[in-house]
Amino acid sequence: MMESFWSTMQIELLNRKKWKTRIELANAIFEYIEVFYNRRRRHSSLEYATPHDYDLARTPRALTTIGS
Repeated sequence: MMESFWSTMQIELLNRKKWKTRIELANAIFEYIEVFYNRRRRHSSLEYATPHDYDLARTPRALTTIGS
């Protein structure tokens, strides 16, 4: 699964432009993973949901009290 991720990132991000500095590259990788890959990109192994949505759907919600 990780090989698939690295391959996808290579194609969708790293091969698309030249990076001037390591900081610029690090910021682009962070944004790709946290903003695009985890929140917008759908995955077949997660029933075509984003990882963010998949986690939200399967995380137990905290109990809240109504009224006081």
